[in-house]
Amino acid sequence: MNAEAVIPSKRNRKVFIPHDQALYKDRNRIERCFNRLKHFRRFATRYDRRTIHFTGFIYLAAAMIWIA
Repeated sequence: MNAEAVIPSKRNRKVFIPHDQALYKDRNRIERCFNRLKHFRRFATRYDRRTIHFTGFIYLAAAMIWIA
């Protein structure tokens, strides 16, 4: 599949799979951002039908998270 390992393997694993720490750090930041955005019910359930309204709310929610 030519997939690259991003999550580090367990310490007790017999065959160690190397991973890119910088890529893992970026992935972690993106996951945390989405988890914070999911606290907004409007984002999690996607009430907005139009894409422009939904992306506008994403920008608003991200700004609110950034300030907090």
